[in-house]
Amino acid sequence: MAETSHLTGPRGDRLAYAYTPGNGPCVVFLSGYRSDMEGTKAVHLEAWAVARGRAFLRLDYAGHGASGGVFEEGCIGDWAADAEAVIRHVTDAPVVMVGSSMGGWIAAILSQRLPLAGFVGIAAAPDFTEDGFWAGFTEAQRRAVMEQGGVELPSAYEDPYIVTRRLIEDGREHLVLRKPLPLDCRVRLLQGTEDEAVSRETALRLLDHIDGADVRLTLVKGADHRFSTPDCLALIETAIREVLA
Repeated sequence: MAETSHLTGPRGDRLAYAYTPGNGPCVVFLSGYRSDMEGTKAVHLEAWAVARGRAFLRLDYAGHGASGGVFEEGCIGDWAADAEAVIRHVTDAPVVMVGSSMGGWIAAILSQRLPLAGFVGIAAAPDFTEDGFWAGFTEAQRRAVMEQGGVELPSAYEDPYIVTRRLIEDGREHLVLRKPLPLDCRVRLLQGTEDEAVSRETALRLLDHIDGADVRLTLVKGADHRFSTPDCLALIETAIREVLA
């Protein structure tokens, strides 16, 4: 595994990242909400890239993993800016973005700011603060967010977490399904049918919304949100090879 390096992010946080030099375009893995660069997919893809002499980058947004900052103080715009800062620090060439869950939303945001050589979405969750959190809140939860600054939600994976008013309001400033989303590169979207966090309807909506000449969605029967079984990891590898072809 590549050694962890650090840089000072756009808001002064110490951002952690691991970069492996190699042939371009660099493959950039963008992790999900409350996830980090030590996850199964990130580490597996780094090993896959290294074995092929391919440049690879994984990173932690502020408040995630080995980076500084407080998770509850962050929002989509902050985390997108963190990822952009690390990517620009490492390379100014086109990159292949591989976004998992929230990382798929961040990749979509950055696709309009950075040159892309390819886009792979794994259970991509664009606009989830609005279409997931806010749309699913009760009136009492909405009042708690707006009047008290946040609401605590249970997690299927770990401790409960707080959804803040800032996360909701900032998310509305970065929605990607309400405006054109041109992607002038190959796009591959992967989605499990048993995903409990992101629905296949979201995947189909993103497929239909992207303006691109080569956009494909693969539905995997029985796969869940983690999308980390050996078969799923092999499909991610295939998707990356396709966008690089």
